Amino acid sequence: MIDYSEVTLDQIVVHNIGSRPEEQGVRLSKAPTPITDETAEDILKTYFLSHFKTEYFYGFVDSTDLMQNDVYNFVSQVFDDRSQFYQQSTNLAWLLYEKSNNQKIKTGEFYMVYFNGIQIDGMAIDAIGLFKSENKDTYIKVCQQGDSYDVEYENGINIKKLDKGCLIFNIDRETGYQVAIVDSTNRGDEAMYWRDGFLNVMPRENEYYQTNQLFDICKNFSHDVLTSQNKVDKADQVTFMKRAEQFFNTNEFYDNEQFKNEVIGNEEVSARFEDYKRRFENEKSLSPVDQFEISGEAVKRGKKYFRSVIKLDKNFHIYVHANPDYIEKGFDDHKGLKFYKLYFSNEE
Repeated sequence: MIDYSEVTLDQIVVHNIGSRPEEQGVRLSKAPTPITDETAEDILKTYFLSHFKTEYFYGFVDSTDLMQNDVYNFVSQVFDDRSQFYQQSTNLAWLLYEKSNNQKIKTGEFYMVYFNGIQIDGMAIDAIGLFKSENKDTYIKVCQQGDSYDVEYENGINIKKLDKGCLIFNIDRETGYQVAIVDSTNRGDEAMYWRDGFLNVMPRENEYYQTNQLFDICKNFSHDVLTSQNKVDKADQVTFMKRAEQFFNTNEFYDNEQFKNEVIGNEEVSARFEDYKRRFENEKSLSPVDQFEISGEAVKRGKKYFRSVIKLDKNFHIYVHANPDYIEKGFDDHKGLKFYKLYFSNEE
């Protein structure tokens, strides 16, 4: 678990990254920015840290040597020698500029921040944050002038919207550190420059990652295979997803054979699930996951994967929150229509 409650902002520097296709270059600050106001520090910490809410970690990679990964190299020098903070921030600013080749990439401010005292599983860790703000909001400013008010406006950064960011925790250095990423504008190829071009990171296959991977497989199997085209009723699709949800809620360990027996229970469908799972993992270059410890944090945050709704024409929606066995489907010969019968104990 990550805890930011005791964190302090030790150093910060801001540079401006121009458009590389338009050859605007980089405008560098001459020195780190002093933060002497406690309120300003709290606002900055909210802006930089409040968007990192999962334990989905990445790590720096390189095909030959980690030190050939420029971001890994630059931040390692800062972790080793804090006096390198400003110099390496300029190297990182120019590196980001060089990777910003797409015409659609917006100009913006690049921040490098050194944090003290981030708690990971009870251990205090230093971290380096790299952030880029690309979008500005318009704010109304009301100023009192005697007995009247003037209305003005300003363009600024919304602290509730972080465009791009990463936190590099000073842990697991030999395997590329633990890196958390935020990219709120990752639509289209132009957005991948942050994760793939600039940072060059790959997901860490921990229990949080593996649990989410199985969520994706279940959701996509339900959507792609358990369909009416394959003569599977919507109720059976819902039953699969709700039983999968119950499995993850009640078990601490995932075992593929146990999952197929308890959740599917049908040899033919189990074989189709196994085949789909292997193809899904191969297509996305994922390591096969047949046994792993289930992440409670991932389960808590993954409820969206298991939302189950049966939509009936344009008249009704049935939201299935728990036991799908209390739903029975039939056909009324007299009306010539299908129906669902719902069993319950109490009406609220």
